[in-house]
Amino acid sequence: MLVRAITAPGLRRWCRGRRGAAAACFPLGRALLGVRGADAAVFLQGLLTNDVTQLVAPGDAPPALYAHALNVQGRCLYDVILYRLHRSPAEEPHLLLECDSSVLDSIQKHLKLYKIRRKVTIAPCPELSLWAVIPGEQPGDSSSLPKCADPALILTPDPRAEVMGWRLIAKKGANLSEIIPGSQVGDVQDYHRHRYKQGIPEGVKDLPPGIALPLESNLAFMNGISFTKGCYIGQELTARTHHMGVIRKRLLPVAFPEPLPAAGIPEGADILTESGKPAGKFRAGGGELGIALLRLAHANEPLCINLGEDRVKLKATTPQWWPKAAAK
Repeated sequence: MLVRAITAPGLRRWCRGRRGAAAACFPLGRALLGVRGADAAVFLQGLLTNDVTQLVAPGDAPPALYAHALNVQGRCLYDVILYRLHRSPAEEPHLLLECDSSVLDSIQKHLKLYKIRRKVTIAPCPELSLWAVIPGEQPGDSSSLPKCADPALILTPDPRAEVMGWRLIAKKGANLSEIIPGSQVGDVQDYHRHRYKQGIPEGVKDLPPGIALPLESNLAFMNGISFTKGCYIGQELTARTHHMGVIRKRLLPVAFPEPLPAAGIPEGADILTESGKPAGKFRAGGGELGIALLRLAHANEPLCINLGEDRVKLKATTPQWWPKAAAK
């Protein structure tokens, strides 16, 4: 596999604007699948919410795309990020698919079920490592962030939101200090806390398979869906919801202002208003931060979760990176 680097000038300017904040590299427990062959993009096009053909189009093709794979009822099965490995449209399409490692076997079965006679090979890539790279607040020189990325296979802006920094894919054992000089390896829990603070869902805890709906999960805000690409599995309900323009619930970041019970907050716990009205469900979290599916009508009210004799208060916020009036 050819080693190359993808530069990120927009995010480099962003880092400079943060006055030398040092970058933190977080090792992610996500899996990578190689999808390669003449029909790779066309094959994935019918299974994912985004327009995968962009990755093999001539001209200024994006290096990465975010998308969901849905079931026939239009509910999320897998959240994925696709990366382009081939250099030009003249080369054989070669894509990497990032997914939750706990569903690696099931997503392979899902893909092979629809492969039929497509000219595509699908195989895990255990020789590669995946990192999230997020500029921090500590002093350091980040202006050279993408400049020395020769050992990187891929270094690209996270396609979901600018606040999520970069995605880095390298060979296992690669020296990160050569890829991103001055960077530090961070605790992956800090990465998840950053995600929750920004309201970015990732993996099966945040997006329960067969339960989460893509538009309630803010897929459109995270550049993860095309409403013009044509048919794909689960497209009918998603398109109808979009064109009706009524989304009553959304995933929102939540914070707990008081110390949590020793056992923490169970995933799927009911969230109530102070008067006891159902307001939503807690999905997952880390420490005092988390993410929850909330009714927008109650999102700005005082909220709580009843855990036996404990009444745990929480507060929801609207991420600053969302489009204006998105929570209306």
